[in-house]
Amino acid sequence: MRDKRLDDMEEYILSQKDSSLDELCAKYQISKNTVRRDIEELLLRGNIKKVYGGVKAKENAGKQVELSAFSERNISHKEEKEKICKSAGELVKEGDTIFIDTGSSCVNLVKYIGHVSCMIITNSLRVAYMAKDYPGLQLLMLPGSLRRETMSFVGLETVEQLRIYNIDQAFMAATGVSLQKGMTNASAYEYNIKKEVLERSRIKNLMVDHSKFGKTALYTFGDFQDFDCLITDTCPPEDYVEMLGKNHVKLLY
Repeated sequence: MRDKRLDDMEEYILSQKDSSLDELCAKYQISKNTVRRDIEELLLRGNIKKVYGGVKAKENAGKQVELSAFSERNISHKEEKEKICKSAGELVKEGDTIFIDTGSSCVNLVKYIGHVSCMIITNSLRVAYMAKDYPGLQLLMLPGSLRRETMSFVGLETVEQLRIYNIDQAFMAATGVSLQKGMTNASAYEYNIKKEVLERSRIKNLMVDHSKFGKTALYTFGDFQDFDCLITDTCPPEDYVEMLGKNHVKLLY
């Protein structure tokens, strides 16, 4: 019921361009506290912003770069992604608490750390399903609403739960890596989760195949200096190697 109200409320705000808290309370017959909680959830979708006394549709609302289905992304550059996962697996130490992202470049990392006793934190349903076959892998599944395009749990509660954890290493994906825009992704749902993971992690690893360099998606969630290691399948273009070196980011390929 709440999910339907959130969808209706977002559609209403986008159609009206702006709405006051009182207006939303009257329309949906709910209290201001409930409206405020709903707005916090809608902010994560990236289409609205807070203004004095209410909310307003962003100028780029509805123009978000489309993210292809996970099944399509998982097939794309499959061998390269396996190589990346194998290299990343060598970084995981006994007793580590790690975060594994929802990206197709990260999911198969589970296969390469099955012999290590560690704790996995994830919002990826696919990561959780793979981890069940390895007794040494403990699993903390983040809460949220299921987003079927990425088979991941997202939402305000996902971000809030992350705030209580201390993460040794994060293994993260990106839709694009750009010298000008940094590390970007196409999903408003994932943006705040990625930002919080960067805040909570001691070591930040980015896992991207060669096709991601020079591409830019809608949301920048990090820059080169935010990462400790970039893991890819082949040597990136020279200007990217220079940028990584300038920011003391280790390069593995």
